[in-house]
Amino acid sequence: MIKLHPAIDNGWQPAKPGFTGGTIVCHCKGDPVVVEIGSQTAHNHACGCTKCWKPEGAIFAQIAVVSRDKVRVLEGENKLEVVDPSATIQRHACKACGVHMYGRIENRDHPFYGLDFVHTELSDEQGWSEPEFAAFVSSVIEGGVSPDKMGEIRDRLNELGLPPYDALSPALMDAIATHVARQNGKLAA
Repeated sequence: MIKLHPAIDNGWQPAKPGFTGGTIVCHCKGDPVVVEIGSQTAHNHACGCTKCWKPEGAIFAQIAVVSRDKVRVLEGENKLEVVDPSATIQRHACKACGVHMYGRIENRDHPFYGLDFVHTELSDEQGWSEPEFAAFVSSVIEGGVSPDKMGEIRDRLNELGLPPYDALSPALMDAIATHVARQNGKLAA
């Protein structure tokens, strides 16, 4: 069986009702970066893009979103750097271990402005939102996965209950289109 990501390969714990967040910690053994996530996450998914951080050996990242006002660096802020300042999502990674702690969109006109992207598998707390879908599935080829593995990968994602998309989920694509239509005056705000 193909391995996709250690936090999804064997299923996952269900989201806990009333869950209010926790902390995520980088992989440094001493003096780690610790980030507080002060609420439940949403739109948790497997991501095949080549920009998201993936644990060693994983084909996909696991990433969710949370309101940016609910993300606070508790320890190790001086160890964080933006991986690619030209990217839409400013991924703040630990300079020592390379783990991405959160991604932030600074463009106020972007449909996802105000949301930060976080890796809940970096937390010891149980109860985070469950993965719902897989995004940018074809992009794993750009990361070095053989194209002849794509059928097996899509089959496995479907088996796990993560519908595979080559963009974002339909609900998120609708949110993007709605935002753009409102900016262009095609829909009322």
